[in-house]
Amino acid sequence: MAERAPSSAGGRRGARTAAPSTAQREHVILLHGIWMRGITLLPLARRLRHAGYSVETIDYASVFRGIGPAVEALRERMRSADSGAVHLVGHSLGSLVALEAARGVRGLPKGRIVCIGSPLRGSAVARTLASVPGGRLLLGQSAPPLLSGLDAWKSARAVGVIAGRLPFGLGVTIGPLSAPHDGTVSVSETRLAGIADHVVVDASHTGLLFSGEVADLTVNFLRDARFPSSDAEGA
Repeated sequence: MAERAPSSAGGRRGARTAAPSTAQREHVILLHGIWMRGITLLPLARRLRHAGYSVETIDYASVFRGIGPAVEALRERMRSADSGAVHLVGHSLGSLVALEAARGVRGLPKGRIVCIGSPLRGSAVARTLASVPGGRLLLGQSAPPLLSGLDAWKSARAVGVIAGRLPFGLGVTIGPLSAPHDGTVSVSETRLAGIADHVVVDASHTGLLFSGEVADLTVNFLRDARFPSSDAEGA
């Protein structure tokens, strides 16, 4: 797994790269995080369409039904897509849905996965929330993956992870969070064995959704299965 250093504000402007012409034949499915809806992904969806991809968002009942039904629905959606490739991009819990949907399943179309601000190794904020009265109800059926995280990634499907390090968010008041973090998820929680590449940017957990830099990095990974090189290597 390649690791990249945190970027400075505007430090990746050179990474802005248009998707190749083949993107016209490629599809991207976006998945939101817990307590969210697909509408929160509209800015990212707009930027991906501008890069040439067809894009759709999938809403799922993150609290009342958990990720299991969402995983099955996503697999069916991937199989029914009429595209040369079907990529998955998830924010926070949405990435756990994406990885579980693509893990160890045959017959899915080719494609890559980008995880944005995702607690792939489990969430300290979720564990703290689950320990207080009523907190487990707020996590609902999505509590298990948020508390324990995922196993190492062993699929041939390339996975890139974008983490934030701007410490503003609800998680700061719940804690504890190890630095650096995006206000909800620690960078260390986003590092999963077996992923292809990892990069850290200056954005909060919610701000990742509205970041042009994050959109550019997503396009780069969907195209190249890696993020652009930075001047300083190592995280």
